[in-house]
Amino acid sequence: MISHIVSTYSLKPIFGYVGMVYAMGSIGLLGFIVWAHHMYTVGLDVDTRAYFITATLIIGVPTGIKVFSWIATMWGGRIFFEVPMLFAIGFIFLFTIGGFTGIMLANAGVDTFLHDTYYVVGHFHYVLSMGAVFGMFAGFYYWIGRMTGFRYSNMLGQLHFSFLFVGVNVTFFPMHILGLMGMPRRVQYYTYNYNPWNLISSSGVITTSVSICIFIILLVLLFRQKYIFDDWVQYYNYILGENGSFSQADTEHYAIEKAMLNSLGYICNRGKYSTRSDLPNYYHSFMDLPKRSIQKQKAKKKLKIIKDKYKN
Repeated sequence: MISHIVSTYSLKPIFGYVGMVYAMGSIGLLGFIVWAHHMYTVGLDVDTRAYFITATLIIGVPTGIKVFSWIATMWGGRIFFEVPMLFAIGFIFLFTIGGFTGIMLANAGVDTFLHDTYYVVGHFHYVLSMGAVFGMFAGFYYWIGRMTGFRYSNMLGQLHFSFLFVGVNVTFFPMHILGLMGMPRRVQYYTYNYNPWNLISSSGVITTSVSICIFIILLVLLFRQKYIFDDWVQYYNYILGENGSFSQADTEHYAIEKAMLNSLGYICNRGKYSTRSDLPNYYHSFMDLPKRSIQKQKAKKKLKIIKDKYKN
């Protein structure tokens, strides 16, 4: 999903596609043989700890390949900072921070000191909770308009991202400092010297809660819309507006939609997706040339009429 979004809103194919595929496969396989890095303090012998340290560090290599491939895809591309792209970039940032702290915890000696402290809580929230949540929100904003035909409020989406990004960082980053100070997890009470950082972390929860309220408002407004698109002709008539001329925002929106259609090869038909394409695909999108249908040709002619009518 992140690869699709980064590619679409950079107007570039994903960098190092084959390497990305092998990296995902490697992460899936290596994930089965690193489980004991959660158990350094149970009395493992030296050789076992050495193996799991090595395996955990090795899994960081394909993860780094994915992160750098996403960055390389954006590099030199024409980036559109739409809401899905903001959440995708937020995911990459948070996942990278979580990966750095994971490299530290991969060392058995360091983990013995930091085990069961708030450093571990901050680490796995950056990797799992925040990474997964930002990925889900990116997918939601990326697909909801194409699945339902409704358009969400771009302003509310940006506010949602801003409050959520600030809130989760303010909440969980101080936990790394608390862990280095020795604050244990799963303990209800703590000494006075931990109060300042806990207060900052609590303020981040309030900011995060505001972002969730904004998201709920966005959902209510989204599904209360009266206009839904039956096909792409209506969709582009809608984004062109009543004045019948392309604005800069409309031109950029059209370019993004075309990049998405080219990358996926789908068209929207009454809120659903079929495997026909009404726009030219990138080269090598198919092993064999797809068959052209009458419906596809008609849709392409209608879209060409709209573009020719308004591009001047």
